[in-house]
Amino acid sequence: MTYHHPAGKTANGPYSVDITPGTAGWGHAALRVLDLPPGGSHTFDTGDSEWIVLPLGGGCAVTAEDDSGRATFPLHGRPDVFSAVTDFAYVPRDARATVSSPGGGRFALTGARCARRLPARYQPASAVPVELRGTGTCSRQVNNFGAAGVFACDKLIAVEVLTPGGNWSSFPPHKHDEHRPGEESVLEEIYYFAFAGHDGTPGLGYQRVSPSGQGRGTDVLAEVRDGDVVLIPDGWHGPSMAVPGHHMYYLNVMAGPEDERAWLIRDHPDHAWIRGTWPEQSVDPRLPLYTAPERSA
Repeated sequence: MTYHHPAGKTANGPYSVDITPGTAGWGHAALRVLDLPPGGSHTFDTGDSEWIVLPLGGGCAVTAEDDSGRATFPLHGRPDVFSAVTDFAYVPRDARATVSSPGGGRFALTGARCARRLPARYQPASAVPVELRGTGTCSRQVNNFGAAGVFACDKLIAVEVLTPGGNWSSFPPHKHDEHRPGEESVLEEIYYFAFAGHDGTPGLGYQRVSPSGQGRGTDVLAEVRDGDVVLIPDGWHGPSMAVPGHHMYYLNVMAGPEDERAWLIRDHPDHAWIRGTWPEQSVDPRLPLYTAPERSA
């Protein structure tokens, strides 16, 4: 099984990334990245999955149509993932969705197989909690747009992580591949990467996944670049390392079989102690790279 997919290796039709439960060899999590030219549009059936349409660069309109009616959500979007929080739209299972973009752009479709059919909805950027996690060289920013407890989905959990150049994310290494009530939940996970360039030089980083003794024994040490994807069915994942001079972005998509939609993790016992050092250090002064806009009155 291949867990690191360089940019373009999973392209399929209009999608530059097309990861489905079938191609990943698991049960729930999915990710598509849709590139639209100016004036372009794309229609797809949601099937047995719920989806969040998240602009990575550019704006669009999302139309969801099912037996209960039709709803259209204009998304303002953003110039790129390093400049702003974005608004987004949720499209339920068993519907037909159309993404159209007058100016063109790149749009992530984060998905998960699910049982419940929730209503189509719009979420403004102002409602996205921006969290600063860790301190020192472990400082990173998390945009919790689709986190459990933040936005209602049936199975899907999705967040964005921004790591300043030279810092480590997903550290201490952690896992979520065992059912341990109240302590750990079973979640498949997808990482989709982007990097801030410098003077025309593209960025890069490194991703580690090590076996936990569960599942497939996933083992990855990969150099990752713009558009790369790493699949994590199990194992200790982290660190995610941003090389100096280039900020790193990754989109996390998670879903699993648990009845409760929750992100419950277990830190690697050899490295869990690092959390205890965080109160002694300051958050990286480069963070936040940006904040969510204030809610309108």
